[in-house]
Amino acid sequence: MSSRFSARLLRETRETRVEIALSLDRGPRAQLDTGLPFLDHLLSALALHGGLDLELSCRGDLQVDDHHTVEDCALALGQALANALGDKAGRMRFGSAYAPLDEALARAVIDLSGRPWPAIELGLAQERLGQLSTQNVTHFLESFAIAAGASLHVDVLKGRNDHHRAEAAFKAVALALRGALAWRAEAGGGCGDRADGLSAEIPSTKGALLRSQS
Repeated sequence: MSSRFSARLLRETRETRVEIALSLDRGPRAQLDTGLPFLDHLLSALALHGGLDLELSCRGDLQVDDHHTVEDCALALGQALANALGDKAGRMRFGSAYAPLDEALARAVIDLSGRPWPAIELGLAQERLGQLSTQNVTHFLESFAIAAGASLHVDVLKGRNDHHRAEAAFKAVALALRGALAWRAEAGGGCGDRADGLSAEIPSTKGALLRSQS
């Protein structure tokens, strides 16, 4: 169920039950309970720096491992973002950002194109961060991009501490996403303008940003 610029959904399988509420233009705020404290920490940074109002809870089969919980939270968040965006009219569509955290530096570039393409290089070396497998930090961003229909490139350029590298990556994604979600001001008073001076045009030469569109 969704309304303008917000979405609610339930994703339920035999492995997980994920409930999510997302608003793009009312925030930032985060209420998180995934069962994985370090994932909550990363999602809190994503919501805060991305300007999102995010409620997300998950009950997953953590007695098996963290994979299903991480993947399904990412898929639910990506789907909620796609639902809340709708046709993306008036949004910037593209965003890019750098984010440092002490010695670590991350870069993220996003295109809300409707064509999912994750390219994630975090260079994490240790096996776990808290209860979260480091390989699943990468997998979260990959799954999120696929479900959101976004081209997402994330590179951690340097850093010795894996906590810093992972958190810098999520902060860079948040800032890039915030830029992509920003409203476009339309110069020149074209026919697609809104009364408040913001563009009502879909930011694509095809006139649509759907799956497999450019």
